[in-house]
Amino acid sequence: MSVKYPELRRQIVRAFKIMERKGLNYGYSGNVSARVGEGVFIVTPSGKRKAALRPEELLVVDWEGNLIEGDGKPSVELPLHLAVYRNRKDVSAVIHAHPIYATVLSILRIDLEPVVEELALYVGGEVKVADYAPSGTEQLAENAVKTLADRNAVILANHGVLACGKNMDEALNVLECVERTAHSYVLARILGEPTKVPREVVEWEVKIYKMMRL
Repeated sequence: MSVKYPELRRQIVRAFKIMERKGLNYGYSGNVSARVGEGVFIVTPSGKRKAALRPEELLVVDWEGNLIEGDGKPSVELPLHLAVYRNRKDVSAVIHAHPIYATVLSILRIDLEPVVEELALYVGGEVKVADYAPSGTEQLAENAVKTLADRNAVILANHGVLACGKNMDEALNVLECVERTAHSYVLARILGEPTKVPREVVEWEVKIYKMMRL
């Protein structure tokens, strides 16, 4: 079957397989999208086991979520993805997943502070928890975008994580960094009080992060 945008489709399918293998997502949960061009996006369908998706099963939609190509219903979180694209011209890939340790922080409503240097470099500072809103709602999208600001990740209260980037590799790397840092942070809090990276170092790394986005 011949479909448009075969390379981006393969990248999305590959991302789900990596996430499943590394415990960053599971089963029918999670969703991924990619910006194809102005007002055209590839997004995962609802009701599919994500790590078993085939490239031709992905859907192509417009700004309003209208189906341009494919069969099925777009992910319920499509409004969340589109809101990020509307507010971030530098973003061309969005991943929403449910990794365990970042989800623990989402349940406790604890922001993930820069306790390791790479977090500020890859994310642009701390990963904040957005106010709660039900899945698939415009309110969730609004809360997430407001809290995300110019960073590359946001924790969704009682839900999971959204990671984004200029391409699929960057978005996936951000997700991996957030979950690995969350894992270390949770374990550190069990043993004692985590020590943050010095403020001046974080500020320097955030400057590098912003320069890389120009």
